Amino acid sequence: MSKNKLVILITGASSGIGRASADYFQNLGHQVVGLSRSKPQVPYAFAFLPLDINDESVIVATLEKIHSEYGRIDVLINCAGIGVSGPIEETSVAQAKKIIDVNVLGALAMSKYALPYLRETKGIIFNIGSVAGPITIPFQTLYSMSKAALQSLSEGLRLEVKPHHVRVVTILPGDTKSSFTARREKVAASPLYEKRATRSVAVMEKDEQNGKDPLTVAKAIKRLLYRQHPPVSVTVGFFYKVLVLLSRILPRRLTQAIIYSIYGK
Repeated sequence: MSKNKLVILITGASSGIGRASADYFQNLGHQVVGLSRSKPQVPYAFAFLPLDINDESVIVATLEKIHSEYGRIDVLINCAGIGVSGPIEETSVAQAKKIIDVNVLGALAMSKYALPYLRETKGIIFNIGSVAGPITIPFQTLYSMSKAALQSLSEGLRLEVKPHHVRVVTILPGDTKSSFTARREKVAASPLYEKRATRSVAVMEKDEQNGKDPLTVAKAIKRLLYRQHPPVSVTVGFFYKVLVLLSRILPRRLTQAIIYSIYGK
């Protein structure tokens, strides 16, 4: 992959990490194409195309259009994602399907149809996961489930396309201050769960609003753009690196006890 201007596609570019990344890479001189269902609401300098990542025919046509216009595709950053909070027992199967459709199958479809172009440039895919993938959070279980699945998708795809010199990396942000908090879909809990679920989500939202700037995620991606052998995954922020490491080495029962004390009681 050339170290000159790159053609970078970013889903979920209307807000949050996707918007911050689109602005950041555009300002660095790359050719950024932001993709999302809704148009960014404040002025932006990057190219924008409307896209529903669950509509395969539109994905194919959009990628063909981009390749025709720019002549190449070097980087795909899958940022599009949604959150759903609430007790599993009181969450509908339709809500579960919705979060999997967006957070997992959308990234799968984008990656699948971008691969022919990325093979040409020996490009790279970044999937924006979450620390909540390896560390399951109660009352955020659907979100954790989707991000764990996304990491499995990334790791399997990485091995499958390795001989084609396409790289795949999962980025694991911790709490990030963005509009994602306000857009989280909340399931109305019954008295059986209401007090605990409300407290759990309140703790999560407070941490998010005091969390890192989404620009830190964009900068983490930048450090890996030209690496021939990037890591399988990168956790953003020292505290979260330690947290993920501890979750891997501590007994599972102890890890769950700690998480319960923070988010489950």
